[in-house]
Amino acid sequence: MYEQKTKETDHSVIEFIDNVENLKKREDAYKLLDIFTETTGYPAKMWGPSIIGFGSYHYKYESGHEGAAPRAGFSPRKAKISLYFATGDTERARLQQQLGKHTAGKACVYINKIDDIDVEVLKAMIKQSVKFLNETYPDD
Repeated sequence: MYEQKTKETDHSVIEFIDNVENLKKREDAYKLLDIFTETTGYPAKMWGPSIIGFGSYHYKYESGHEGAAPRAGFSPRKAKISLYFATGDTERARLQQQLGKHTAGKACVYINKIDDIDVEVLKAMIKQSVKFLNETYPDD
């Protein structure tokens, strides 16, 4: 049976950010921490060893696969900062076009630094991700 690898932990978000080697990335991580906390209304929690998540939801697919994930989050990775949003939300694609310099995958948006993006658009993307997940996976 499948066991989810990335789970919410009790590790310190502040300690994790304090250990980010690149000073600019560490500063951006603190800015993102403030932005995500304020925008989601959820406290920051560590998910696995390197994802800072906000809120959580339980999903279950038709295949029977189920688990928990943050409603939005980020990770100050070595190469780029990963921003995590809901998958399957068509509104995200529209907002993403206005974000600024980034690349994207299915669930992630990758940025080099906050200065490359429009923070107001980021906030709109965070709000949209939470709204979409609240509608798609309402609390039990």
